[in-house]
Amino acid sequence: MTLDIAFVTETYPPEINGVAMTVGRMVDGLRMRGHRVTVSRPRQHAGDLGNEGERPLPGLPLPGYSGLRFGLPAGRQLRRQWRAARPDLVHVVTEGPLGWSAVAAARALGIPVTSGFHTNFDRYSVHYGIGWMRPAVSAYLRTLHRRTQATLVPTQALAAELAGEGVPGVRVVGRGVDTALFDPARRCARLRRDWGAGDDTLVCVHVGRLAAEKNLGLVCRAFAAITSQHPDARMLWVGDGPQRKALQAEHPQQLFAGMRQGDDLATHYASADLFLFPSLTETYGNVVAEAMASGVPVLAYRSAAAAELIDDGINGMTVAPGDETTYLEAARRLANDRTLCRGMGENARRQILPRSWQRVVERFEDVAHEMIAR
Repeated sequence: MTLDIAFVTETYPPEINGVAMTVGRMVDGLRMRGHRVTVSRPRQHAGDLGNEGERPLPGLPLPGYSGLRFGLPAGRQLRRQWRAARPDLVHVVTEGPLGWSAVAAARALGIPVTSGFHTNFDRYSVHYGIGWMRPAVSAYLRTLHRRTQATLVPTQALAAELAGEGVPGVRVVGRGVDTALFDPARRCARLRRDWGAGDDTLVCVHVGRLAAEKNLGLVCRAFAAITSQHPDARMLWVGDGPQRKALQAEHPQQLFAGMRQGDDLATHYASADLFLFPSLTETYGNVVAEAMASGVPVLAYRSAAAAELIDDGINGMTVAPGDETTYLEAARRLANDRTLCRGMGENARRQILPRSWQRVVERFEDVAHEMIAR
């Protein structure tokens, strides 16, 4: 059965972040399976008319992230569009003003509406000096998801957490990874030479947004612990964000590659040796799966994707959330045992191979049919 599905999201490719990538993969996958999908999103630049199937709407820059925007309420416009061409299902990806107005518009028109839980915005508040707002932000998020028929999440742990907080209809859809793109075979000796790294030089990498909520201070401390024993080790940062300038000023000897995409990003992953990822604010963390697919072992806290994908000591290492002492000890251990490190990388690649995006798209399709049938 072919479906008409309306996605509403604050972020979408070519913007570079985990949510945009996930939504882009889902939309492309649904279209490949024959479904008609429209995407309502904020305009990304002046004169943005959108590609086929996209409906740009008014938006404003997100404070602190000049490259991202949030959507303004657009209930009237969405109701007009959906009356003219009624979708079978509305899926709201993000919980901003645009998402809230989309939920209200779908409910007013009697259209089945689902939501996705992609970002722990309530946890972010602690890192931006407004921790006192966390209960209010959390209540706002949960209220929005309670107004939808189902909330789609990437992990069983998050599903249990939301269900315990009274969010009904939680469904685990999961996340996929492109194992053809992220592949150890992309390892590049020339690129490593550009980094000042020889064949035996340990290259640590962090891929992601360079922002306070990513706990980047612990990356720096872990790398300092490594260089105390391996002074030739290299630290590579891939990504951009509000903390980049401060990090570069404090660590001018480290490598800052900026935003990378596609084959270039995959080559950066595969050419590194150890992924340091101490974030505690993830709902998933696509970069964990991408690093594992690239044959790079991940050291992370035991939460989100790391808790689901990493078998500690076998295909990576995880430590109890917030245990910095053990995190630093694990970083030193991995740096000191390169055979262990390489073996974990090989195991990580084998473990991640079955996690295709096709299965995730099929799972979304199942949930969509279920909600429409209701």
